[in-house]
Amino acid sequence: MLANPIKEIKDSLAKIRPYIVKTPTFETLSFGQQIDLKLEQLQHTGSFKCRGAFNSLLDNEKAKQGVVAASGGNHGAAVAYAAQKLGIKSHIFVPELSGKTKIELIKRTGSNLTIVPGTYAEALEAANNHQKETGAVSVHAYDSRETIIGQGTLFCEWENQGLEADTIIIAVGGGGLISGAISWFQKRKKIVAVEPENCPTLNVALKKGKPSSVAVSGIAANALGAKSIGNICFSLSKENQIESLVISDDDIKSAQRLLWENHRMFVEPAGAAALAAIISGKYKPKIEEKLAVLICGANPNTIPEF
Repeated sequence: MLANPIKEIKDSLAKIRPYIVKTPTFETLSFGQQIDLKLEQLQHTGSFKCRGAFNSLLDNEKAKQGVVAASGGNHGAAVAYAAQKLGIKSHIFVPELSGKTKIELIKRTGSNLTIVPGTYAEALEAANNHQKETGAVSVHAYDSRETIIGQGTLFCEWENQGLEADTIIIAVGGGGLISGAISWFQKRKKIVAVEPENCPTLNVALKKGKPSSVAVSGIAANALGAKSIGNICFSLSKENQIESLVISDDDIKSAQRLLWENHRMFVEPAGAAALAAIISGKYKPKIEEKLAVLICGANPNTIPEF
């Protein structure tokens, strides 16, 4: 576990509260049973990433000299947005597979933007080189304490809104979000990790006993497409015996479609991934088990045609 995360997460929520949306929760019976949804796609820039970005930049004197971040898109948009609001210069590196919606979000902030051939791993390498050359403060997308504590505020907020679920189902890319959940709940609730079969970094790491590189592809790659799970996430997930599930791209598409048909919610593939685990039957709840699902992002490449 991260040392003493509960107080730090509470303090972080108070610190970032003026800058973030208190996103609503929503109970639905539309998917075969009652599910408590947290609509984090309504957050600034369309994902939970603003929480970690603001937590990393607020009260950071070094960041005033400039920040750099690598991202599949959502983290970059969040860092660029937070930097703009705080009057800080930013430079964002994204891979060429990033969707145009996310790229446009970054451009709107006035941030410097570099599109890098390859995947997130190549964008991260370019961002690290920039950091060494310029001395800019690096804001990691998922494998830093500041980012994880910031993401943990989502779950503190959710409990303050009356969360009663036994089980929280969360999509995983590099692992910052689920690390925040583990750090906040401290084994008080069951946490289930969900990944696309085309980029299952945590699932592979747990099977091999260490973070390992995976090939990255599929419809959620520009949000959940880390080549390797973060070291912090791996340690927390192993220690807490997190259940890890893998879903198909078709499962994700079905969840996207049903969110639209039932609730008129357009979300990106990553945003529907956690719900897909339930709809597909990959996660089989016990009788009377109360479920909660995080809708984590709303930046699809295009408006999907169902």
